[in-house]
Amino acid sequence: MSEKIRTRFAPSPTGFLHIGGARTALFNWLYARHSNGQFILRIEDTDQVRSTAESTRAILDSLLWLGLNWDEGPFFQTERGEIYRKVVKRLIDEGKAYYCTCAPEELEEKRKQAMSEGRKPRYDGTCRERGLARTEKSAVRFRCPQGGITIVNDLIRGSISFNNEELDDLVIERSDGWPTYNFAVVVDDGEMGITHVIRGDDHLNNTPRQILLYEAMGAAVPQFGHVPMILGADKARLSKRHGATSVMAYREMGYLPEALVNYLVRLGWSHGDQEIFSIEELIHLFTLEAVGKSAAVFNPEKLLWLNQRYIKTYPEEKLVDTMKPFWERRGLDTSDRELTGGVISDFRGRVKTLVDMADAGVFYFKDGLAYDNEAAGKFLKPEFAGHLRAVMEKVSLLQDYTKNGIEGFLRAVAEERGTKLKSVAQALRVALTGKTVSPGIDEVMITLGKERVVKRLKRALEYIESHKS
Repeated sequence: MSEKIRTRFAPSPTGFLHIGGARTALFNWLYARHSNGQFILRIEDTDQVRSTAESTRAILDSLLWLGLNWDEGPFFQTERGEIYRKVVKRLIDEGKAYYCTCAPEELEEKRKQAMSEGRKPRYDGTCRERGLARTEKSAVRFRCPQGGITIVNDLIRGSISFNNEELDDLVIERSDGWPTYNFAVVVDDGEMGITHVIRGDDHLNNTPRQILLYEAMGAAVPQFGHVPMILGADKARLSKRHGATSVMAYREMGYLPEALVNYLVRLGWSHGDQEIFSIEELIHLFTLEAVGKSAAVFNPEKLLWLNQRYIKTYPEEKLVDTMKPFWERRGLDTSDRELTGGVISDFRGRVKTLVDMADAGVFYFKDGLAYDNEAAGKFLKPEFAGHLRAVMEKVSLLQDYTKNGIEGFLRAVAEERGTKLKSVAQALRVALTGKTVSPGIDEVMITLGKERVVKRLKRALEYIESHKS
């Protein structure tokens, strides 16, 4: 029986979760779900200066918003210090690690000298054979093999060889007693039974060192898959100047999590020419063999297009709940779910983000809406008052309060008033919405309902009366 697949996502809580990290988490999550395996969450918070509880919370919130639930964790490296120290001691006892008392200033001087001589700046092994004991300022270094090669059989990039003589004796425990990144990662992966490490290819150079550490500790070496980086349109590494920002910022900007997940998975993975995937399809289809070897290019317009598509097809009840905080932040009462659902129906085919919808739909919730000066100056005038009064007096009696029924009703009012439908509709639009651009006037009237329509027409007539010259 084959082993159970166990993947992990191990962010450092030194900031928010950004696009690159979110894609890494998604690929690990999908691989685990596709394989009926387990997805482990580990918080690598040994950088105690930069790690914050706020960043940790933001990362967890981002993963949950994206729907990337974890099976175990979150585990925190700061709570695992004793585990690391025991492994360090064992490696020292077995002669696989040693104490080093080289001062930072001394190491920096050697680094500069090596670079000035065109040599690779690697540790020269000063303390390697000195058999030093622990001191207050000593660090611990791994005794790296000085010959041979280490092969990384990468699931995405293929076989890659590294000469061990190019790898120096890396520090595995600092003088303050805390483990270094490369060491803690290996201990954790071994302890947690991680079978597959899927991460950005900026970690590839760490991999041979980590493989040697797994072997030295007698731990099973996971399979590695290094995903190409994400680039901006100018082919430079993705950064904020390309529009890249944190996952939660995308939520605030009005993106749906399903749209962002769909976009992220297509940054480096494909299935034929298909662009739109449900999460069930992604779980069924996702394999590392389909991950490309070339860098992916981040395209904000493509993400916006996807978001627009998802808004159009999102379940209404779910969208009512999702939109609630957007309107409440604008001081609006969303307790009338029927009204909110109507607003969403009117706008879902017209907007690209939920923020667009929130801004455009404000007028539905405000009976005391402010009229656009230009619109009011043009259509809330005495010559339109009779049209508005006729609608106000007769709309309550309209039996067929549907799109077709309202259109026929307004045509009849226009005919009776001896004017064009356009004249009635334009004045009516400003009276009901405060502006000259909105969804179809029949849609607006249906969503508002007869009572609100009458109330707004009455207010518009009062406005006209009060603004007579």
